[in-house]
Amino acid sequence: MGIGATAGVAAVGGIALSAQASSSSSSSSDSLKFDVDGYSKLTTTVTDTEGTEHNVTYHFWKAITYVANPVDATYQSLIVSAPVEIDGTAVDPTNAPILLANSIGGYMPSSVADATAVGGGGSAAGGGTPPSGAAPSGAAPSSSTGTTSNANSNTNATGGATSSNQLLALAAGYVVIEPGARGRTLKNSDGEYYGTAPAAIVDLKAAVRYIRANKGLIPGNVERIVSAGTSAGGALSSLLGASGDSPIYDKYLKELGAADASDAIFAVGAWCPITDLEHADGAYEWNWGTNDLSTGKQVDQSVSKDLKAQFAEYQAGLKLRGLDGFGPLTARNYDDYLVEQYLQPSATKYLAALSDSDRETYLAKNTFITWSGGRATFAWDDFLTHVGARKKDTPAFDAFDLSAGENNEFGAGTTETRHFTAYGAKNDSTGLSTKRVAADIPEKLNLMNPMFHLVEKVNDRRSKHWWIRLGTSDSDTSHVISANLAARLDNLGDDVNHLYYWDEGHGANTDPGDFITWIATVTSYGKGKKGKRN
Repeated sequence: MGIGATAGVAAVGGIALSAQASSSSSSSSDSLKFDVDGYSKLTTTVTDTEGTEHNVTYHFWKAITYVANPVDATYQSLIVSAPVEIDGTAVDPTNAPILLANSIGGYMPSSVADATAVGGGGSAAGGGTPPSGAAPSGAAPSSSTGTTSNANSNTNATGGATSSNQLLALAAGYVVIEPGARGRTLKNSDGEYYGTAPAAIVDLKAAVRYIRANKGLIPGNVERIVSAGTSAGGALSSLLGASGDSPIYDKYLKELGAADASDAIFAVGAWCPITDLEHADGAYEWNWGTNDLSTGKQVDQSVSKDLKAQFAEYQAGLKLRGLDGFGPLTARNYDDYLVEQYLQPSATKYLAALSDSDRETYLAKNTFITWSGGRATFAWDDFLTHVGARKKDTPAFDAFDLSAGENNEFGAGTTETRHFTAYGAKNDSTGLSTKRVAADIPEKLNLMNPMFHLVEKVNDRRSKHWWIRLGTSDSDTSHVISANLAARLDNLGDDVNHLYYWDEGHGANTDPGDFITWIATVTSYGKGKKGKRN
């Protein structure tokens, strides 16, 4: 089919997640009961990754507020799409996996309030109707140009995911639920910011609780929720999976009147996750410190050196071991690890897919690659030169002048931006009266970092299946960030599917059909009897 799963088959088997909340006293109400009959019947055409069109008829529930006491229902709502007929064959989505696809980018607000069809959360504005029923061009495999040009078609205006995964999932017979969430730029009439950390993750958890509280009413198997997101949305997807049922969120969920149910999910899809923010500056300099900015300017090397040293200390403290028996991961050997585990295999896969003439042309332009025996090899320093300009100055995330989006993400009250690292605060250039981070910052960092739930407070309610992707030319964050996440999950015994897309930039998703197939595999969807035919 090119979609990645057989449409209309029931999910059977696997390990169910308990529907018990950690210790939350938040209460549900009649307003949180899913209206089974509140749908419209729609039809769309989805083009799969092989170019085949599929006619899909589905039930669509427009924006539903998922908390009893919303701060802003424009963002704290979700849409539901459940297929009932695919290519003329009736399907029963009752036991299908649920793709929980967020379209958050840049920790900005994301709304589905005006969505009128599946994929509404992935439009350029974060809401409304996608331009057509077909998967965007970014849903198809890369055209193998060796550039990052096709990455933009995989992200919306804020850098979040487009509707590629949603449309393909629907055509595979999955239920698609798209949640909105508050974001960092929202402020009320009193000038108070109400979408900064931890608002977005609290909202996504509340959405999961709403879904699970409506088991038997809402379409799909609530024990098989698979989250998906890109960039900040990828970070939040990772965090959602790592922090399932963690009690540190309970007070926030109670304030919103979230449903009294679990917020654990079954699996995670994360593309270029911008996460581990308190250590991201150091990781960035370790990775991109020798690369100039696009202007040709070199970043402050003394700052870069300080941050690299911080990364080395942090990395040593994690005590991670690389995948496939690599051994301990340190700042001294991480370049070898990335090259051997991810970069060379990525280049090899890319080059092997080219025609002989195209491969010869590419290698002639990129002489740093040695192609021998069907395998690409090269050095780390040459790879960095190949990527070229770094996207961000130093520090990349906690900017001394408070200009980074992440500074806004940790704003509070009427204060738009704040420092969230000791180094950033110490070197503040805006004239702040204090050179220390605010007292509430450590707690908020824990609330926003999946590594907290995987290293410091290992959460046994986390997701156990992980799909992680990153473009090799993506300098929005360090390649170490997703590699550390994958290594820690692997060390914990989780199922990790992690690879890098060669020559692709931020937001790339060049194997969406494989993701849809992966969902079927990890959820055991399709191993039971076929769904009911009407």
